Amino acid sequence: MFYHTKRLQFEAKPQAPDAVYAHKLQELIGGPFGEMTVTMQYLFQGWNCRIEGKYKDMIMDVATEEIGHVEMLATMVARLLEDAPDDETAKSAEDPVMAAMIGGMDPQQAIVAGGGPLPADANGYPWNGRYVIASGNLLADFRANLTAEAQGRLQTARLYHMTDDPGVKDMLKFNLARDTMHQNQWLAAIEQLKADGVEDTVVPDDLFDEEYREHASTLWHLSDGEHAQDGAWAGGSFGFRPRPEPLGGMASAPKPEEHLYATFSEDGMLRTAAKQVKNAVRG
Repeated sequence: MFYHTKRLQFEAKPQAPDAVYAHKLQELIGGPFGEMTVTMQYLFQGWNCRIEGKYKDMIMDVATEEIGHVEMLATMVARLLEDAPDDETAKSAEDPVMAAMIGGMDPQQAIVAGGGPLPADANGYPWNGRYVIASGNLLADFRANLTAEAQGRLQTARLYHMTDDPGVKDMLKFNLARDTMHQNQWLAAIEQLKADGVEDTVVPDDLFDEEYREHASTLWHLSDGEHAQDGAWAGGSFGFRPRPEPLGGMASAPKPEEHLYATFSEDGMLRTAAKQVKNAVRG
């Protein structure tokens, strides 16, 4: 059960209208790493969490906070579009450049949302539930959460430099701080999982006796870069294969059914197979 209060988590008041910036700010609402995504991602992770206690409680705390972030951004977009004082709007429109900006709003914000925010990204693409990651494995999910918060803070930082409005910047400073907290929080949660013995480094912590262990710790050098082996991922417990050879056969599709009318040459396949055998004998 959720309760709603009319007060925002943090203030969202622009100093002046800016329809173009309202268009840009949509990315933080409905983009792949926007607040709608992390809201639904954390909610479904919390609902899917099988461990009652600190992990589930923490996930639901953040999930509920993110609902408030959507509300803050939605309010800011609406105010950038239509709720600025009339005298400010008139004053801004006296400048031809500002007049063009005020008239440059996303058409769907006017046509579909009546001058308000949309559940969409900065290109008007509707928010998609496929952005949500909630696997039921806490370590896999917490890593996805860390990525989402990192990308979200990156986009917020970029948008911070795209406005001079002190009211917008004030809200974004709060958003930046919460994204900082959440990144550090998910990092701490990942370490807590390991400390509690719930999960380890590799997800899932199973089937190690089934996997082909000779391929579990070796970097294959498959590009023309010269320095891949210089990192920590190619030394110590890791190996490095400078000239890896393919381990499988030809990537040829089987003969298609005649009624599919796919282009096919039995003769060509036979020649390829013969060449493979010949090369194998020579090798």
